[in-house]
Amino acid sequence: MRLPVLLILAALLMPMRAAAVTEVAASIAPVHSLVAQVMRGAGAPYLLLPSDRSPHDHALRPSDAAALERSALVFRIDPELERWLERPLATLASGTREVRLSATPGITRLTLRESEVFEAHGHDDDHDHEPAELDPHLWLDPKNAKLWLGEIAAALAAVDPNNATLYRANAAAANVELDATMAAINARLAPVRGRPFVVFHDAYQYFERRFGIAAAGAVALSDARPPGPARLANIRERIRAANAHCLFREPQFRSPMVATVAEGTKTRIGVLDPLGAGLEPGPGLYPSLLATLADGLADCLEQN
Repeated sequence: MRLPVLLILAALLMPMRAAAVTEVAASIAPVHSLVAQVMRGAGAPYLLLPSDRSPHDHALRPSDAAALERSALVFRIDPELERWLERPLATLASGTREVRLSATPGITRLTLRESEVFEAHGHDDDHDHEPAELDPHLWLDPKNAKLWLGEIAAALAAVDPNNATLYRANAAAANVELDATMAAINARLAPVRGRPFVVFHDAYQYFERRFGIAAAGAVALSDARPPGPARLANIRERIRAANAHCLFREPQFRSPMVATVAEGTKTRIGVLDPLGAGLEPGPGLYPSLLATLADGLADCLEQN
């Protein structure tokens, strides 16, 4: 009688132990994509924030909260971006290890721009430094993502050592793919470098500096708070003064301000999506996101 009982107990315990190893969550779609690339062949992470929602303001659904509570690891950018994750991590995920990618050594960190009107910048910020206020849109620099792939592989290997070799190999393959993506983006943007444009909110300076382009300003600051009438008038004047070719809206923010700002100007309205709202979540989202950003910029800016 004792042996069957022991076998039943072992059968019940084994799946629970496996689930504890493989349950992994990621905050936003670009991070989820990087984690999915590294986990390919061993499992799949859970995405906490749908890519059509703003990461600046979100509330977890019950199913998301349950997934977070089950997870051995949660990968995120930084509390400055995912403030909605702070309380659930404290109350639900006491046994979950948080991997804060903004703390990765060697990544490029940039300071938040304090005005919707941007000054010209150089391209000498490719080093590790601590800004007074971090711009949390770090995933839009693919060189940051290349460093994160190693961090992700190491964190996964720590909870699942049996798949450590697979995680390292997947991270190496994803790095090679990112190199090819960066080369393609540089070629795509070469004909439109120097053409001024304005964005909906200040999320793109990492992408700008990595690929040698420069926005003239933003309708809203980095957390997408709308500007007042005086600042709105200032942005419209900036568009005219810079002769901005394009003003880019975002699918996460359905704001009439973009059309209002463009009124009375010859500026075209395009779309830039920093999160991948129109893309399938998973391993392919991150490189596709970067390529889609480049296509959106080039398609609008290259028009006469």
